[in-house]
Amino acid sequence: MTLDEFQTEADRLRADALAAFDRASNADELEHARIQFLGDRSGQLRDVQAALGALPKEHKPIAGRAFNEVKQAITAAHEARSRALVRGRSAGAADLDLTMPARRMWQGARHPVTVVTDEIVEIFRELGFTIALGPHVETEWYNFGALNFPADHPAMDMHDTLYVRDDVLLRTHTSPVQVRTLQRHPPPIRILAPGDVFRRDFFDASHAPMFAQVEGLCVDEGVSFVDLKGMLSNFARRLLGPRTRTRFRPSYFPFTEPSAEMDVECQICQGVGCAVCKGTGWAEILGSGMVHPAVLTNVGVDAERYTGWAFGMGPGRIAMQRYDIPDIRLLYDSDVRFLGQMAE
Repeated sequence: MTLDEFQTEADRLRADALAAFDRASNADELEHARIQFLGDRSGQLRDVQAALGALPKEHKPIAGRAFNEVKQAITAAHEARSRALVRGRSAGAADLDLTMPARRMWQGARHPVTVVTDEIVEIFRELGFTIALGPHVETEWYNFGALNFPADHPAMDMHDTLYVRDDVLLRTHTSPVQVRTLQRHPPPIRILAPGDVFRRDFFDASHAPMFAQVEGLCVDEGVSFVDLKGMLSNFARRLLGPRTRTRFRPSYFPFTEPSAEMDVECQICQGVGCAVCKGTGWAEILGSGMVHPAVLTNVGVDAERYTGWAFGMGPGRIAMQRYDIPDIRLLYDSDVRFLGQMAE
């Protein structure tokens, strides 16, 4: 390109840009024209600048001055047109009702179940637990058989469990992750298994057919039920507050013996009684117990040498206690107004 050709191209660019800015009747059209001529990546001014670099050295001073003049003219024209459009909008603002409340900006937040799950994971990570994950679809053996469920246990019926086919199902707890971990890694182990589980439960104020669960497992020599109670009581106080009261009630689970459920004083009614705690003043947040020797034997661990304890909890119910949520369905209804309240 010669110096004359460069000057002609620069003059054409200035004329085209000024005409385009003048034609713009609103901010969107003006922005489109700005990108076309002044855009950092594909603007025509950038192309002219690239042509400047290709000129012979002796022509660059003259061409550079011409380029700067064009750039300043185009930039000034854009700014002038932008101010003119703003003045035009202001002139028409007399019809606006300035007393009308502005639209509230919606602000979202992390889901309360996610918040609680992350806190649970962090607490047990500090206590030496490692996160372990597993598949949502399991076989009957991993979900029931290896965990000492008898073949006629009602939990294995179709009215309680969601089957994919004959012996394949959607896991009803994250306990299969414990089985898979014990198969792969010899004791001592401490794992935490968070994830979603699926059951044929009625959707009511305290139950959901799909919900989050966090289970823990500790297997080592000399592990006792005293260790389990102490760790879980300390966990409850760290999660819900230092004055949180807990109690353990005898229970039954096929995969633990002895077994217990841990309750915390209802954080919604402060022990007085409400629909969430069914008027008792206590809310059950987890089940626990010493790992049944048959479970250890099923996965090839020496039950004479090792003992262990396990627990499982629902972050959804803990979130209800933490945030005073009276109905668990609020956690799963996908109502953005609910998350908006959580963000306040």
